[in-house]
Amino acid sequence: MTHPQHATPLEQVVQLIAESGFQDMAKAIEILLNEAMKLQRADALNAQPYQRTDERTGYANGFKPKRINSRMGELNVQVPQTRNVPFYPDVLERGERSEKALKLAIAEMYVQGVSTRKVAKITAKLCGLDISSSQVSRASKLLDEELERWRTRALGEVSYLILDARYEKVRCAGSVRDCAVLVAIGIMPDGRRSILGVSVALSEAEVHWRAFLSSLIQRGMHGVRLITSDAHEGLQAARRACLAGGAWQRCQFHLMQNAMQHVPKLAMRKQVATDLRSVFDASDRHDADRRLKMFVESYADSAPKLATWAEVNIPQGLSIFAEPPERRKRLRTTNMLERQNREIKRRTRVATLFPNEDSLLRLVSAVLIEISEDWETGTRYLNMENE
Repeated sequence: MTHPQHATPLEQVVQLIAESGFQDMAKAIEILLNEAMKLQRADALNAQPYQRTDERTGYANGFKPKRINSRMGELNVQVPQTRNVPFYPDVLERGERSEKALKLAIAEMYVQGVSTRKVAKITAKLCGLDISSSQVSRASKLLDEELERWRTRALGEVSYLILDARYEKVRCAGSVRDCAVLVAIGIMPDGRRSILGVSVALSEAEVHWRAFLSSLIQRGMHGVRLITSDAHEGLQAARRACLAGGAWQRCQFHLMQNAMQHVPKLAMRKQVATDLRSVFDASDRHDADRRLKMFVESYADSAPKLATWAEVNIPQGLSIFAEPPERRKRLRTTNMLERQNREIKRRTRVATLFPNEDSLLRLVSAVLIEISEDWETGTRYLNMENE
């Protein structure tokens, strides 16, 4: 397949897809990667190719070929080189890190003899079948050192803290267990988000949450004014022990789900949801309390268990009214974690079953680093100017 020399990278990609559909997707990715790396080099040098400017910090120094094994197939890219200024493209560094973690998770399953025929096929494609325990061990050690530096990096002031847990399957002592992945997300005083840390253990008990929160504090996290989470008992006990000074906002999405468990008739659920949403969407705390009182009174006869439950539990989801109105919608639930959880699930479902906790922690950490770096360099999540 040939392409006009004057065609832009985007035009080349469009022509590839037009002629071959998605069969040549690896080639299309190569073109886009090469172009992205050249743009990043220009930014690092503070000058475009052949541009004469006093602001230039270094010089382009050709390209170095590099072969990458990806899920799209083998990629042959040209990595831009520089003189007088250190440079390595972020676009490669981030992708390589998560690919390494995914390969190692699958490779460990193969080496330890717990892989299925499906996993063996994936291993053959991504890692090659000739994998020894010592090779996996050496590769794991190098990657783990990098990931551990990120998990233990120093923290600073965190205005808002969002906590959540998800579960993945892990083989433990001959049986399959649900392993808890704890994640902490912080919103900094400048309004940007950052994934503060991640921890993996075989339960979501208080001792695990307490150790996780204590580690964040030991790394320098301070200034937390509001914590958003669900009402898991272990998490709440740990929060009270470690972060008693911060207000707690119970996730309104989870509250809505919990409320449905107390609705006596299926036909009532839509109206209950509408009435509860009216409480959550109130203009201020006084208005929310007034609407909650009306809610409890209106269901006292038709759904007494719901009314009793709501009177005790719904106020836990109203702490958000102490925050400025423009921030409430993004802080009143843990829904901001949806993209993160989708990314984790997209990677972990390839491995299906992890051979141990370390393997799971390795892959999840690599995925979270990518997300956190995008957040920290992207647009602000909250407007924090009106303090």
